[in-house]
Amino acid sequence: MTARLKDLIADGHVHVIDGAMGTMLYSKGVFVNVCYDELNLTDSDLVYEVHERYVRAGAEILETNTFGANPVKLSAFNLDTKTEEVNRAAAEIARRAASGRACVVGAIGPLGIRIEPWGPTSRDEAAEFFQRQVRGLLDGEVDGFILETFADLDELHAAYRAVRKATDLPIIAQMSFGEDGTTSYGTSVETAAQAITEWGADVVGLNCSVGPAAMLDAIERLVQVTNLPISALPNAGLPRDVGNRKIYLAAPEYMARYARRMVDAGVSFVGGCCGTTPEHTERIAEFVAAARPRKPTVYVSREAIAPTKGLDPVPLEKRSRWGRKIAAREFVQSVEILPPRGWQTAEMLEKCRTLKIAGVDAVNILDAPLSQSRMGALASAIIVEREVGIETVVHYTCRDRNMLGMISDLLGAAAAGLRNLLIVTGDPPRMGTYEFTGVFDIDSIGLTNVVYHLNHGLDPGGNTVGNATPYVIGVAVNHSAADLDRELKRFYWKVDAGAEFAVTQPVFDPRQFQGFLKRTGEFGIPIIAGIWPLRSLRNAEFLANEVPGVVVPESVLRRMRKANDTSDEAAAAEGIEIAREVMQEIGDAIQGIQMTGSSGQVERALEVLGR
Repeated sequence: MTARLKDLIADGHVHVIDGAMGTMLYSKGVFVNVCYDELNLTDSDLVYEVHERYVRAGAEILETNTFGANPVKLSAFNLDTKTEEVNRAAAEIARRAASGRACVVGAIGPLGIRIEPWGPTSRDEAAEFFQRQVRGLLDGEVDGFILETFADLDELHAAYRAVRKATDLPIIAQMSFGEDGTTSYGTSVETAAQAITEWGADVVGLNCSVGPAAMLDAIERLVQVTNLPISALPNAGLPRDVGNRKIYLAAPEYMARYARRMVDAGVSFVGGCCGTTPEHTERIAEFVAAARPRKPTVYVSREAIAPTKGLDPVPLEKRSRWGRKIAAREFVQSVEILPPRGWQTAEMLEKCRTLKIAGVDAVNILDAPLSQSRMGALASAIIVEREVGIETVVHYTCRDRNMLGMISDLLGAAAAGLRNLLIVTGDPPRMGTYEFTGVFDIDSIGLTNVVYHLNHGLDPGGNTVGNATPYVIGVAVNHSAADLDRELKRFYWKVDAGAEFAVTQPVFDPRQFQGFLKRTGEFGIPIIAGIWPLRSLRNAEFLANEVPGVVVPESVLRRMRKANDTSDEAAAAEGIEIAREVMQEIGDAIQGIQMTGSSGQVERALEVLGR
């Protein structure tokens, strides 16, 4: 059974609301002169189908098909006497489609008439109209209410009063603003947000009217004046007239990128309004699966942390051989290894022995990459160092553990002799092959803070843990991020939080990588470049299209296609040649190489390294 709406509001995570109902009904042949709300009575299967598609796309909250199901709007179709019946049926359809996988909120939109002081309808009369809709939705057993697309703050308050008079279920209150950040009535984002907060709504937000870019501007203003959770449901861009139709052209990927930016700005509930489809919802769900709203992302500058009196942190050069080379600015080489699927370690250990004999500096132990279960990275690293005698750099992800569990892991790993960490937030759970929930108690910035505290003999609260841990702290950075400014800001925070080296995503475009290095030179920590010797054209296309954060230029794909036309062997050889060329071009600007993507074929990694 899914969590209740009030639990989703309280848990501090990001949640996905569905997309447009009207857009989907229109795409299925329902003309605009039809009462879409009446379909709850006349074609419930069609409405059910739309809801069910949004659930499959990843929506955690479904809105009932009742945006215009108030007696005023229904009267235009001689349906005002069926107000309660239409709303009850809508809630029942949505709940059936949710089937315990999503919450259902009763959608209430404006009456379609002006209320005082702009029109003859009083505020109390407006509230009475809304009360009929609320009664029907409650009879259908909704989990809460979403009041949306209001431009008149007084009308929104009338709808809010109608809900509160009948129930204490959660209310998401949203208004619609233009590109200038004001409603058609001239109300500013700040004024509306402050009023809604004072009323006692559970979530305050924006929806409709504008596309993602303009809504992000308004959200950045809204977060300054409220402490409530925030929702954002933009249109799929601004509508354009195409063949006498209003068409929304914003692609799902574009909507998803802005959803992530809105989450970074402080939004907790994201979704879509006019023009959005289950495809948009699916991409939004993928992008925000690993995200949390801005408030939990907190870091402390390393300058603000002082060890307990009489306790000296271990110098970097004395923590490990890897740390000594990092401190001395010597070139380092490491190769990734995947832990085994099961509990037998012989194959992993044999690969590590090969790498030790070849003289690489360390083995990188991956931590459940792509959200797929394997032997734990910490346990694997302990076994490798004990049985083979080569140092490990352990990838440690925030996805699967809360902060207490991570601190326990790290104290135990230090006692077991592990010294080198690469701290990563972790791939979103939706990438994996299992149904599971990511924890993300803190992200990689927060965990860098935690480890830096431990290296000073302190827990995150400033309490002593005895001797300082001797970890060498590494972090990941994506040099080819779509939103590079955001990535560089996060990278700066990681460095300021205590990072001592950084490993990039695989590099395939040296020129683009050089531009990244110019922008990060002032950060002052060594950069270790990820190098991936492509195994085949299929491998190249998989990276280009299915692995988050990896960019494979078209020039590389063309080379791999041409080689693949000759033979599989030629394609594999071309992948090695591309990796060597990248290494040669960037080698003078970096402090090391991490061979990635070759954990099953260490010989290929050594061939690229010339060992």
